Amino acid sequence: MKNTFKKFLPFAFVGILSGATTVGALKYMDNNGIIEDTGYFSQSKNTTFTNLSATALGEDFTKASKTTVPAVVTIKNYQNSNASRPSDMDIFEQFFGAPQKKRDDNMPTGLGSGVIISPDGYIISNNHVVEGANKLEVVLSNRKTYIATLVGTDPNTDISLLKIEDKGLPFLNFANSDMIEVGQWVLAVGNPLGLNSTVTAGIISAKGRGIGILSGQGTATNPIESFIQTDAAINKGNSGGALVNMNGELVGINSAIASTNGYYQGYGFAVPSNLARKIVEDIKKFGLVQRGFLGVNSLDLSNDEQLAGYNKDKKTNIKAGNGIFVTGVTENSGAEDAGLKEGDIITKINDMAITDFADLSLAVGSKRPGDQVVVSYMRNGKPYNASITLKDQKGNTSSRTKADLTVSEKIGAEFEPLTKEFKTNYGLDNGVYTKNVTGNGVLGKLGIQDNFIIMEINGKPINSQKDVEKILNNFKGNVQIKFADPRGQIYTRGFAMPN
Repeated sequence: MKNTFKKFLPFAFVGILSGATTVGALKYMDNNGIIEDTGYFSQSKNTTFTNLSATALGEDFTKASKTTVPAVVTIKNYQNSNASRPSDMDIFEQFFGAPQKKRDDNMPTGLGSGVIISPDGYIISNNHVVEGANKLEVVLSNRKTYIATLVGTDPNTDISLLKIEDKGLPFLNFANSDMIEVGQWVLAVGNPLGLNSTVTAGIISAKGRGIGILSGQGTATNPIESFIQTDAAINKGNSGGALVNMNGELVGINSAIASTNGYYQGYGFAVPSNLARKIVEDIKKFGLVQRGFLGVNSLDLSNDEQLAGYNKDKKTNIKAGNGIFVTGVTENSGAEDAGLKEGDIITKINDMAITDFADLSLAVGSKRPGDQVVVSYMRNGKPYNASITLKDQKGNTSSRTKADLTVSEKIGAEFEPLTKEFKTNYGLDNGVYTKNVTGNGVLGKLGIQDNFIIMEINGKPINSQKDVEKILNNFKGNVQIKFADPRGQIYTRGFAMPN
């Protein structure tokens, strides 16, 4: 079967190229100690450089810098070298089968930043900084080192929460990110390009930016993108670091850059502190993120490309503008209960104006099931208001705990049956494709990625999502899994079933 799977090499090759610009933080590469970052960044055709005068970079920033630097840490991501990860291989090895270089387990796979947010050692960072780690090492600005526990992650906002065991640690307070204004001075603090405790200054360039970077990741099923944009210099390795105001208060978590070359060109993006704070509070209290949904399918009227495509497909002539056009209402949702209909245009949530989808995702995604919001909308040119109780995707208004997680949520993957034609062509009697694999799930940590094939669990053949759930639902103990990667290499690995 190993040879037959080589027919998929062109697809593996495409996957390597398309994923190389979005996965990871600052990464160690090759035997020469060269550091390369394949971190989160998107492509931008236009470049703007912002130069700050020496007068501007004076004593105004000293207090904020002294407050922030001790609370910003380096995070080292260590991954199991025995895991099957085709994307870690040299491209030529994919085609010619050259032996893969064994990675040193004592060498971190990636580097990023984090921010201490409590004196007892809670640390906020990005999901992509910690993704796939078997061990996370935290280094303070004073070089003191800890092994961290990963408390939880949220790929939909690219936020993670870690914990180190100590007391009396320096920490940052959260600011109200709703109150920041364009033009306001901010500092970005982190560890770019391996340079520890680096401070850069700039301004808030824009608010509510959606750049499409999270939606491009398979692990983000319902991404919330409403970034703070800044021209403070942010580079590879800054991911998970602090964006602070002049009081040294946390206004955002640095997460991405837009660049034509992968380095600073004046466009940095941070998760707003109000959203980040809500995520970590959920993880601490419930063990998972509580996400409210309005229950509408939508069209962003400010997105010319999206609007043109919709008009062409539906043979409509909807005009461009601000707001969210409702294209459908989900059954048993808060929107349906409140009477929203296709054709309504959402213009405001509570007191927040909704000009585009980034505004909507933040206004609703930062709420929990059971929360009420007032939705302002236009129908046939007339304004209306509706009080809507948000629900989760299953139509519930109550909070969930880890005990409520499905099997797929616990192991971090979903599954799709193989076609009969595929089984016949490649001599398989059973198996399922993996999809929506999360890097921090137990399968992701084994090196399993999307489009791997799971053939057996605990010695039992599987052919569907239901088969997986039947075997693992209420199962406690060690699980044995037999799977194949896209090269046809077969593995048997074990993991402890999460509670």
